[in-house]
Amino acid sequence: MDTAAHFQKWHHVAEATETSIVFPDGCRDVLVIAEKGRPDRIVLTDIDFHPRAVPLRAGTDIRGFRLRPGATVDPRALAAKAKSAGGTEDLIGNAAVFSEELGHAILALTFPGSTVQSVSGSLGVSARTLQRRFRDLHLPPPDFWRLLGRARLAAGHLATSAPLAEVACAFGYSDQAHMTREFLRWFHRTPTQLRRNASLLEQVSQPALGNWTDEQISIR
Repeated sequence: MDTAAHFQKWHHVAEATETSIVFPDGCRDVLVIAEKGRPDRIVLTDIDFHPRAVPLRAGTDIRGFRLRPGATVDPRALAAKAKSAGGTEDLIGNAAVFSEELGHAILALTFPGSTVQSVSGSLGVSARTLQRRFRDLHLPPPDFWRLLGRARLAAGHLATSAPLAEVACAFGYSDQAHMTREFLRWFHRTPTQLRRNASLLEQVSQPALGNWTDEQISIR
């Protein structure tokens, strides 16, 4: 197994008390959390459907391993490792659970213009069968990946000077208003608000659903 293809590392230290915003990205993360006066903790996050505010105490040190979209780690393996954070990277590489078939489906669903029917047809199955395969692996339904992937790809394009109406058209929205509604759904911010906030825009554009790459993440 090429472990580098199944997770990416990131690191964040809270220099002062802060509240971090985690946007939906189609990924689960394994977090090794170190806080002064407390034992290290290993946490497997859930897939987010909405932005989530995470309060952090000053000095909190988080080493994260972002799993590729659709991947998870056997919670039992993590629980067995919970008393010692050492070797977490090797553990993830050996215990990652990922379906290559659904990985291809997730990628295809993020392409502009894709539909559940077109993707299931390319895999030689019915839309209902594809939905069942996602459900059997306890993954959100195909439309989750299609709609979030499109929103994240469109958000990544906000760093350009392209007019918002042009961005909306390029990523298959019926118009700018449609794109705005979808951004409010996934990010709780309009395209204009994201475009004006370089820090949040960078976070939404980090490698995850829709733009998974081999680049390592330095901070979240």
